[in-house]
Amino acid sequence: MGEIRVGTCSWTDKALVSSGWYPSGHRDPEGRLRHYAAQFPVVEVDATYYGLPSARNSRLWAERTPDGFRFNVKAFSLLTGHPTRPDALPVDLRPALARQRDRQQERAGTDPGLLDEVWERFSAALEPLRRAERLGTLLFQFPSRLAPGRPAAEFLRRCRERTAGWPVAMEFRHPGWWHPDRVAATSALLTELDAAAVAVDMAQGLPASVPPVAPVTSPHLAVVRFHGRSTAWGTGSKEERFRHTYTPAELSEWTPRIRAMASQAREVHVLFNNCCADAAVRAAESMRVLLEP
Repeated sequence: MGEIRVGTCSWTDKALVSSGWYPSGHRDPEGRLRHYAAQFPVVEVDATYYGLPSARNSRLWAERTPDGFRFNVKAFSLLTGHPTRPDALPVDLRPALARQRDRQQERAGTDPGLLDEVWERFSAALEPLRRAERLGTLLFQFPSRLAPGRPAAEFLRRCRERTAGWPVAMEFRHPGWWHPDRVAATSALLTELDAAAVAVDMAQGLPASVPPVAPVTSPHLAVVRFHGRSTAWGTGSKEERFRHTYTPAELSEWTPRIRAMASQAREVHVLFNNCCADAAVRAAESMRVLLEP
């Protein structure tokens, strides 16, 4: 049976910091991470999606967490095919991003040279975390416009070629990837790529609803991300999209699936993304109790 690790999708979210969950004396950056790591064994790093990380931060994260702690790091937006602001890149790469936008207008795609350089800087910044054995996985969260099909499969293969040797998990926002008729093909593709499938919990019945399937496509890792069950998904503000307080009954729906995943993977990471006030940490605490033997 694999190890089940429960945590949240951020330890720095402003709503969490202002909720009062962090005790007095643990509200500076170092104190927050040390306190979080004393409560949970895994966390997701969200900031790396919006901007390239730094080696300094990676070293500090490793120094401030105990042996065995895991950071799941979100891939930078340009690497996953999302729109990327010029100021998210280092100054010297911004002209290349402008040229890439021109190429997109010509339907020529992203400049591979720019992607290679971004990946080199991204991976170099995470190397201290990797050397310290704190890196859980790189999380590639793909945009909803990435629909299943041959072009998308080729894009995933290029992503995996670029990240060869690194642990990778992939989450799809287009529901078609996990349509009953495509589950087997999607699972086979991720198995071929040695990428962990990310199962999601979210509101069902919406056009963008991703089915709550939980295939295990890597013997090393399986991931579940709980986004909340707000019906404002895809339409409301960030707060509206992720505002949800999980009930014990809703969490219990997942416990048999998570245990089944743990029977097939060395580790299962269960992460809560309902990041309004302290809702995510409270849900994580509840889920941990439900999963106790």
